[in-house]
Amino acid sequence: MQLRLLQHRPRTGPHEHRVVQPHPPLRHTSLFAPEPVGMLLGDHDGLNRLAGLFSFAAYSRHTLVRVPLRDAVAPDEGLEERVDLVLAHHSYGLRPSAWPRLRRVLGPGTPLAVRTDEARTDRDAAAWRERAVRPGCRDELRHALHARTFFLFGSRDVFAEAAMSCAHAAGWGPRQKGVTQGRLAMVSSLPGLVQQPGGGHPHEVLICYKPYPPYAHFTPPGRSARRRRPTAASP
Repeated sequence: MQLRLLQHRPRTGPHEHRVVQPHPPLRHTSLFAPEPVGMLLGDHDGLNRLAGLFSFAAYSRHTLVRVPLRDAVAPDEGLEERVDLVLAHHSYGLRPSAWPRLRRVLGPGTPLAVRTDEARTDRDAAAWRERAVRPGCRDELRHALHARTFFLFGSRDVFAEAAMSCAHAAGWGPRQKGVTQGRLAMVSSLPGLVQQPGGGHPHEVLICYKPYPPYAHFTPPGRSARRRRPTAASP
């Protein structure tokens, strides 16, 4: 998959950072942070590009992936406050409290095109699933909420599995019942979120598909986008 990005090289003190974000932004995708259940809601384009961004983050441990979502078109569902998304490899050492300052100095950015490797992403996701069922597996997605931004910190393999979850939602969401009437369909979820100690309801981020209005433009897979017009000889 080819991704079009904007690349930023901001400095904070003696440190230079590399930050990328989708270009153009994801217009019909929204994120509601888990408290304890959150929702990642998007159309085919948004979920498909998110799959690519998770895949890019999996193999770019020295890069921050920023996904601005607060200014996207507001969905019909969801009363909670929408948040942005930042993906960072767990070895990067980003502190969420340092993000607002870094965000302020991003600048305009320069265009960048990258290509992700779906076969490699699929292999690494499968390796994570194999390990995740073993007792004591700690290869998880750490998460934090700060400055209206939801942060996910993880390894190559757990980000690869998140990419596959988004790709699954992008592919199968349009086939779900009711989406042609504008109803959302819960298709998958983000994998391996770290849970808070003390029990209670587990933290989850549900990945849901929904086409954007007007819904008359939406054609489910396998159905012709054009109606056949009757010919002059037709009754």
